[in-house]
This record gives sequence, C-alpha cells and structure tokens, in this order.
Amino acid sequence: MNAFEIIGGKKLKGEIHPQGAKNEALQIIAAVLLTDQKITVSNIPDIKDVNKLIELLGDMGVHIERLSKDTYTFEAKNIDLKFFLSDTFKAKGGGLRGSIMIVGPLLGRFGTAAIPKPGGDKIGRRRLDTHFLGFEKLGAKFVYDNKKEFFNVDATNLKGAYILLDEASVTGTANIVMAAVLAKGTTTVYNAACEPYLQQLCKMLNRMGAKITGVGSNLLTIEGVEKLGGTEHRMLPDMIEIGSFIGLAAMTESEITIKNVCYSELGVIPDVFKKLGIKFELRGDDIYIPSQTHYVIESFIDGSMLTIADSPWPGFTPDLLSIVLVVATQAKGNLLIHQKMFESRLFFVDKLIDMGAQIILCDPHRATVNGIDKQYKLRGISMTSPDIRAGVSLLIAALSAEGKSTIFNIEQIERGYQDIDVRLRALGAQIKRVEAYAPSH
Repeated sequence: MNAFEIIGGKKLKGEIHPQGAKNEALQIIAAVLLTDQKITVSNIPDIKDVNKLIELLGDMGVHIERLSKDTYTFEAKNIDLKFFLSDTFKAKGGGLRGSIMIVGPLLGRFGTAAIPKPGGDKIGRRRLDTHFLGFEKLGAKFVYDNKKEFFNVDATNLKGAYILLDEASVTGTANIVMAAVLAKGTTTVYNAACEPYLQQLCKMLNRMGAKITGVGSNLLTIEGVEKLGGTEHRMLPDMIEIGSFIGLAAMTESEITIKNVCYSELGVIPDVFKKLGIKFELRGDDIYIPSQTHYVIESFIDGSMLTIADSPWPGFTPDLLSIVLVVATQAKGNLLIHQKMFESRLFFVDKLIDMGAQIILCDPHRATVNGIDKQYKLRGISMTSPDIRAGVSLLIAALSAEGKSTIFNIEQIERGYQDIDVRLRALGAQIKRVEAYAPSH
C-alpha cells in the first residue's frame, strides 16, 4: 500500500495549476454515449475515478484516442449492449460510483441499461432514488435484484414529463437530462441542480443539437430531439482543488498563485475563505495569495459565532467543508461547521485532535473549532485517509504541522487529485510516496 510521508512546517512558494473538474468529467464523459459522432474533450483530470470510467467506456465498445495527457476523442459508434450482462461489467461498474452516470445516456439512446450498485466514498448514504424516480417519470421501468445488487432498466418508449426532483442532486439532474434529450416530447425538471458543472453539461448537449433552456436555474426545459451530433468541450478547473489550495496557502503561510481559476464560476467559495480572514487578490484570472502569518475568523453582525454550512449550489459546496474546518484550526477565533448533506464527513476530526487541534464534535453533522491563532503548530502523526476530501484536509494539516506525518490509504486522495505529490513538491513541499502499511487496530 502506498502512503505519503510529509515533513511539515515549510513555507511553500510558486504557481500551481488546478486540474480539470472531477465532478464535471464524470458527467461529460458519460454524455459521449448519446451520439455515434466524434466528441473531443480537453482538460480531463488524470485521476483514478475518471480513468476507470474511460476504461469502462472502452470495454463497452467506445473508440477512444488519447491525444495528450488531458485530451481525448470518443466515438460511441459500436456499443456492445451484451457487455452489461457480463461479470466484467459487474466488477468494474460496482467499484466505481461514477458508473451510475452512464444509465441516462444509454436509456436515451438505446432504451435499455443495467448497472451494479455503485461504490465510492464512505461518507454516508448517497441515494440513487432521485435518478430512478426521474427515469420512471420518463417511462422507464426498472427492477432491482437485491441478491446481486444490480439494477436493470427498460426504457424502450421514453416520453417527456414534468419531474419535480425530491432533492437537487447534481448527478441525478445530469442523468435525467441525458435521458430526456432524446425522449419524445418536452421534459420539465424542477428543483434541478444548477452547479457550473451541470451548466457545462447542458451547454455541451446544446452544441450537440439538444434543446435545453433554463440553464443555470433550477427549472430546466428539455425538448426532445431525434439525434445528437459531435462537438468539442473543455472542462472547467476543479473548484474543490482551488479551494483546497487557498486553504493550504493560509495554513502554511505560503505565497501561492493559483492559475486560470475561471473565477466567475467559483460562486461563494472565495467569500467563504475571506470570512476565515484569508487575504488574496484576483490577478487576471489567477488568484494570488500572499504569505499571511495570522488570519482572523469573522463574526456575524450581531457578534455571534460564524457558522459555515453546506447547501446545494449556489450555496457552499459540501466538498470544501472539511478544508474550511482544518484551516479554521490555525485561525484566530471560533467557527461552527454544519455538515447538512452527508452523515459521516466529519468523522476525520479525531486525527486533527490528535495533531493538537481544538475541535468539539457536537454530533455527526456539527463541529465547533476553536482556532489557536498559530500559537503552536499542529504535530505530525500517522493517520489514514477515510475519503477524498478528508484525505486532502489531513494532507494540508500535515504540511502545516511540525515534524513527520504519514498518511495511509492515499488511494482515496488520488481518486480525486492528480499528481498531488508532484505538484506540491514543485512548490517546495517535503512530501514523498512510500510503500507502507497502516498499523492494524
């Protein structure tokens, strides 16, 4: 098993380029199944979850060419529908949460799909009901095989419908949109997710010949078309990486420039980090963060403790709450973190407490952070990464800590962050990959 060994307490300096957006990539790559024409996609992150989905498409019969490290062409001319009944598909699809995203395009274009119960992070339940209730409204019929944990879906006669989503699920909205673009008639999706990544998907589908209006709002109208054509698409930079790097700079007192961030697509993310007292400036489309020895958490206007909570876009993304939490440990002031959207994302705080952070875990959803204003540094420890975002939070903590830290289970981090050790070393971080096994408890 690979681990990261980190000697912390070093100030970093330089420029870093955010990778392409992981959450956008899973939708966009699935969408290539909607046409038999060639689609070129650039700024694809070279990470395990995305590479596994690309490999799965290749197994299905999609002709794939890699033009450069981040650019591929996809041509879904000859799809083998029998592949979905194979053990290979069960094994690969079941191990990849993003595999759920191929269902919508397959239903829209071929009228049939099958999917094993997807895997992914251990961050609480992630229901798939929203996807399937939406498909049902469009006329799909599905059967769940409880013993094999396998969904079979028949959609030979998809028709447009009014769909009110029970939650503003990003992947659920994307999947339903991809099914609806080739359905007969008009589909209305209310309480739709409106994240920039979903907007990117809708814009790409419209370039392919789809008729989607209301893009960027929570009310999408989709007029079904006969077929879609090819296009070119470039992915946004990953907003979670951008937020992570802002937090990293503050924790390590580093002077860092984050390049080409597409600032207009970051929503409230920059403002939330400003509330933690972090100073930065926009230079062109780059975020420049000066070296800062102290940062002070704001209070609400009435003087009460600042609360940062996650909510669907345009609210604050849940993927950055763990980053905000770790950054607050070295700030001056107090902060309440309220994780509303997932059950288990705060369970990594015990590692931060072991490092010397002052955190009270109130319940599975709330943690109070008492910022120590860098009166002392966190101390390096050995720890295990439970999921992608917590893993990077622990990595940031380790880079700011005194002494050596070892992070095990870095496969979780690498599911979402491309060449993270290489890019951090370029800034001056002391981080290396080692072969090591986590001690058993």
